[in-house]
Amino acid sequence: MSGDDEWTPGPDGILERNAARVVPIDEEGRIFLIRGHDTEDPNHSWWFTVGGGIDPGEDPVDGAARELYEETGLAVDPDRLVGPVLQRSAVFRFTFHLRRQYERFYLLHVSNSEAESISLWNQDYLTELEKEVLDEVAWWRVDEIENARQNGVAIYPEGIAQLAKGWFEGWDGSLTVIEDA
Repeated sequence: MSGDDEWTPGPDGILERNAARVVPIDEEGRIFLIRGHDTEDPNHSWWFTVGGGIDPGEDPVDGAARELYEETGLAVDPDRLVGPVLQRSAVFRFTFHLRRQYERFYLLHVSNSEAESISLWNQDYLTELEKEVLDEVAWWRVDEIENARQNGVAIYPEGIAQLAKGWFEGWDGSLTVIEDA
């Protein structure tokens, strides 16, 4: 998640970019999420997976590993990432602009020590915007995600709890596609 320089106007004028995301899953089947808010509406926050825009010419899996490092401090070989397991296109409002993001999601099964390292949330490599809008991190069990969503907590992508449950049990090689917009 960086500035507007990585977003370009699409044919309909909506700013868009390609992104890569990582779903870290620990040995207990919990997934790691970040809570952030919008500078335009600081009272509106949501939980989401690690990730962000990929650089021009960058392989999405390399971008996913880079984003994981930048947002958590955990460096992993891109070969450890599984997938893509999910592809999503979403339109949303952020920093005073309507945006469209084309995302590829990868899984990363982490050891207990890696999960502990991620929990420390190294913020040394965050952009200035990320430092401003990212609020907290947490490991979530599937049932916690489902209960939170039922209580009005925004967690993206939609259906992440059920997807993560299946991924923990073993990814079947299929690509789930979500078209939010």
